[in-house]
Amino acid sequence: MPKYLVEANYVGEGINGLLKEGGSGRRAAVDELFKSMNGTVEAFYYAFGDTDVFIIGELPDNTSAAALALRVNASGAAMCKTTVLMTATEIDAAVKKTATYRPPGYELQAEEAKWDSEGGHLPKE
Repeated sequence: MPKYLVEANYVGEGINGLLKEGGSGRRAAVDELFKSMNGTVEAFYYAFGDTDVFIIGELPDNTSAAALALRVNASGAAMCKTTVLMTATEIDAAVKKTATYRPPGYELQAEEAKWDSEGGHLPKE
């Protein structure tokens, strides 16, 4: 099952809710949220700094992750940002895929059109 990093910040009444329920109460609510989307929470941490909460969890697919984020953000009590996490094996598969791409300011040469996993650099002009 795909893994996601959810970074959340409490806003407005969400801060008052955290003060009322405490950290454990909010953790239980997040566990229930993931469960309702057929997922699980792997890690949950509060933090100092720009982000209040870091969550790593599993969800069935990107649609479920989007639905989760929409529900949280629509509440107005918290705002979250979701990042898809990938394994080393998935990156290994990605670097083996071939794509045709012309960067801005470059002409696409025949040998560059077949650019594959040979280091990923275009010749300097």
